[in-house]
Amino acid sequence: MIADNGSSIAEAHFSENAWFRAVYADETIVGFIMLHIGSDHDDGIEYPGAFLWRFMIGGRFQRLGFGRAAIELLARDLKFRGFQELRVGYGIGEGSPEPFYSSLGFVPTGRKYGEEELEAALKFPSQHDDFVELSA
Repeated sequence: MIADNGSSIAEAHFSENAWFRAVYADETIVGFIMLHIGSDHDDGIEYPGAFLWRFMIGGRFQRLGFGRAAIELLARDLKFRGFQELRVGYGIGEGSPEPFYSSLGFVPTGRKYGEEELEAALKFPSQHDDFVELSA
């Protein structure tokens, strides 16, 4: 339901806001992840924060935990860098990644891209939520 990786990499080179990486399992490339950070009307993304623009895990590596681990590491890194959430858009219907994103904690924002793509957000707990208050 997304563009192929070659097209994504080419598109990223023409965007000032793109960030992309390969997803590895040891020495094996198992996927691709691309973010859009900052609002850019030319790219069609008007959200000023971190937006998961493209994400894929190769077919033979799906359902092995690589996708979940990649998103969890990404979320941890973004939170550390001061972001409060990560947004994503995904197609609906057969083959939709909606169950995957929902299982990670992404919640629909109510925003749509066209007629067939929904937006969801993964909110990061505030820094204070990481600490347990001790009573005397």
